[in-house]
Amino acid sequence: MKQGFYRRLAWTGIRSNRRLYLPYLLTCAGMVMMTYIVTFLSASEAVRAMRGGDVMQGCLNLGSFVITFFALIFLFYTHSFLIRRRKKEFGLYNILGMGKRHIAVVLLWESGITAVLSLAGGLLAGIVFSKLAEMCVFYLLGGTAGYTLWISPGSLERTLIIFLVIFGLILLDTLRQIRLTNPITLLRSENAGEKPPKANWFLAVLGLLLLGGAYWIAVSIQDPVQTLLLFFVAVLMVIAATYLLFVSASVAFCRALQKNQRYYYRTNHFVSVSSMVFRMKRNGAGLASICILCTMVLVMISTTVCLYAGAEDSLRTRYPRNLDLTLTMEQLSDLEGGWVDEMRTAAHDICAGAGLEPERVLDYRAALFAGVVQDGQIQLDLNFAQYASEVWQIFLIPIEDYNTLMGTQETLAENEVILYSTHENFSTSGTIQVENGPELRVKKMAPSFVSNGTAAMQIIPTLYLFVPDLEAAVQPVIDAGQGEWIDYTWNYAFDLSCPDPQQIAIQDQIWEKLEELREQSQETLVMISCDSVAAEREGFYSLYGSLLFLGVLLGVVFVFAAVLIIYYKQISEGYEDQSRFAIMQKVGMTKREIRKSINSQILTVFFLPLILAGVHLAFAFPMLQKLLMLFGLTNVTLLVIITLACYLVFAVCYLLIYRVTSRAYYGIVSGVRDEAL
Repeated sequence: MKQGFYRRLAWTGIRSNRRLYLPYLLTCAGMVMMTYIVTFLSASEAVRAMRGGDVMQGCLNLGSFVITFFALIFLFYTHSFLIRRRKKEFGLYNILGMGKRHIAVVLLWESGITAVLSLAGGLLAGIVFSKLAEMCVFYLLGGTAGYTLWISPGSLERTLIIFLVIFGLILLDTLRQIRLTNPITLLRSENAGEKPPKANWFLAVLGLLLLGGAYWIAVSIQDPVQTLLLFFVAVLMVIAATYLLFVSASVAFCRALQKNQRYYYRTNHFVSVSSMVFRMKRNGAGLASICILCTMVLVMISTTVCLYAGAEDSLRTRYPRNLDLTLTMEQLSDLEGGWVDEMRTAAHDICAGAGLEPERVLDYRAALFAGVVQDGQIQLDLNFAQYASEVWQIFLIPIEDYNTLMGTQETLAENEVILYSTHENFSTSGTIQVENGPELRVKKMAPSFVSNGTAAMQIIPTLYLFVPDLEAAVQPVIDAGQGEWIDYTWNYAFDLSCPDPQQIAIQDQIWEKLEELREQSQETLVMISCDSVAAEREGFYSLYGSLLFLGVLLGVVFVFAAVLIIYYKQISEGYEDQSRFAIMQKVGMTKREIRKSINSQILTVFFLPLILAGVHLAFAFPMLQKLLMLFGLTNVTLLVIITLACYLVFAVCYLLIYRVTSRAYYGIVSGVRDEAL
């Protein structure tokens, strides 16, 4: 045969099955476009040159890997729907005399046409929309983008290689299926449905137990450290439970509907329920995939939007004052006078030289170390990995500094302390003991304490002990041989009423003074730091902007996936049900009754993924809240509002998808392509 014949046959096959090929081609082009945009931005010199651009490109490189991996799996998955419909056609070719070698040539041409159309359309769209994506990145990072549209040859090459490999692997898998299947099987493949499965109560109960366990983990964990450790465990449990419940419990649900004679023996329910039972195993797996994708989209979009919207809150949690100066000394005696007085005076003089007066000043000394807090005991020489959920950061602060900061006049006896904990549920029996030191009577629990950036950036809780004598308080730690793990710090923080550039200039001057002090100290100063909100603001927004951009990008990719799975699910089931509804029409079923039956079938199962995704999101909310606390975001109200808004917007989009796909399904089973529901 001439090669032109195979090419025409391949093109005719694509055109005659355009209802299946067009969404597949659009999805392939969309994946190509997304991959090009991400690789373009990750290699952009303009993005790299921006403040925070390196953070953005680090996130984009991760996103590029995720999109590539997902595209490989997803395109294989969606192509299986397409090839299942075409197998009957290939079986007919085989019976009419075409060998499998000739069918392979047709498939090669089809794959080539698909690849050319997808790559051409995707790369063209990627080049056009890369400028819009670049402008979004510049907006998130607080910069201004130019108007020049340029093409990245390296990104083009990388995208071409990735998708040529993917299309090649899909072609090889298709050829394998054709080679291992006989012509009769190919010819009957479209009608090869699944046997009506029995309700597997063991798997259904197992799914409920896994889901209940995951929900219990999500709502019971109070410690952000435990949340970080168990988050992925809970996610895997939810994914497994979702598949088990949709495959097994959905069968039991349909069986229950069949036993309800008043519901089942009605024209708008009989056909829909019987067809759902017949293929519920595959149907349940598809619905579970849709539910997982919906949940992923909702979690990613809501958390990243919340992080970006609450970036200023997170910034102020980490840096409670405009400038934060910390000196870490080698010995406790170094906190008295000397370098501390000199640095305090220098900072004040630098501000005065700029015509400014420090406001809301924080000035206190502290000894800090880590310990395991259990039943009023602070234990030091333990395996922290074994007691990860009970490790605390301990601050010992002189009572006179506490009184100065809080405006109080508290007094303490020799073995008395005042406690303050960042952990809401912390309680004590009335005494506390550091290792083998003397028992200290807790005079009272302080209702509050000044915001501490050092404590805020830790993922472990903090316990403050306000003591009458700092030297006596640290002695039990030294006696236990843990003295080398104590940091003796002096914290000096204040606000300034001036613009960000002037604050950064003052910070630079203080840094210069700190460097001079370090040279004079002869290693007495272990560590120095001087942070400012003005200097860190761009870094915060670049990180959270990068996460938002990546979250939206991956969210769009996963929405594409969910839409295509829904569409192919409806189309494939429409072709399967076409003959059934044709028989029902011959015995008197009207198009109106067909429409009602279709709506009954779709509504029975179509909104289950959305509802269950909402339930997953609701139970995951406490865990997400604690994970966001690790980023310094403590605004629960903001998280609630954004999560609800994301769910409502997504539900509206989901409803639109339902309308479109149900119309396509009705057009197939009734023979009317364009009639509206």
